[in-house]
Amino acid sequence: MSTVPSSATPGIVVDGIDRDSTAPMYDQLRQLILDGITRDGLQPGDPLPGEHRLCEQYGISRTVVRQALAQLEHEGVVERIKGKGTFVARPRTSESLVHTLVGLFDEVQRRGGHVRSEVLRHEVIDADAEVAAALELEPGEPVVILTRLRHVDGQAWSLSTTWMPLAVGEPTLGVDLQDSSLYALLAANGVVATHGVRSAEATVATHDQATQLGVSAGSALLRLRSVSRDASGRPIEFFIAYHRGDRSRFEFRLGTDSSQGALVHVP
Repeated sequence: MSTVPSSATPGIVVDGIDRDSTAPMYDQLRQLILDGITRDGLQPGDPLPGEHRLCEQYGISRTVVRQALAQLEHEGVVERIKGKGTFVARPRTSESLVHTLVGLFDEVQRRGGHVRSEVLRHEVIDADAEVAAALELEPGEPVVILTRLRHVDGQAWSLSTTWMPLAVGEPTLGVDLQDSSLYALLAANGVVATHGVRSAEATVATHDQATQLGVSAGSALLRLRSVSRDASGRPIEFFIAYHRGDRSRFEFRLGTDSSQGALVHVP
């Protein structure tokens, strides 16, 4: 059993890999990294040893190290950032973005966080077939499009595009939406969503999406698609949002007579 010198980087495991154990080496490394995080009192955002360092320290292959880190990443314990390294992940927080009409801005603000939106596009365009069908318009009718890169507490979070009928979206044109809620702005103009349909599905990042969200092309994303209506049943908003898959998962809370879905984010 090897021992790491006292000057080793925090988070490196103290005891070595037991090759006589029936437990897979990647699982042993996973547990030892967990023990090291606890022992050294590492906090969210603190760096962990890289793949090369772990391979050298324990005489194991990069495949074993990657399996261990991938499992920890899946569990939300660590976060791997391409070109930067591996870090202790921040605590998971639940959001109600799938099963309610709450928007990202309002949900994050409610739990004490901050959303900043980088507005990439905000203008009037002609509705294509998909947008027209969602908003129950004729193709070619004018709609307001709003594309935003959303940051939560300084971290890239999601890339969303919203389409609104011209009568609904026109009052938003020229308004600074960097640090404000679209839903609050619409409500101030007498437009309130009362019901709708929202879905979530897995997809992968295109090159452009990956660049904007700070992930690798082909990385997992969670795609939300939503159509909201007002009390009269009129469609007032259609959006498609792509959330980073390394910071999101969809889970259900089950009861005997009801269930509740939630989008859970890993900051």
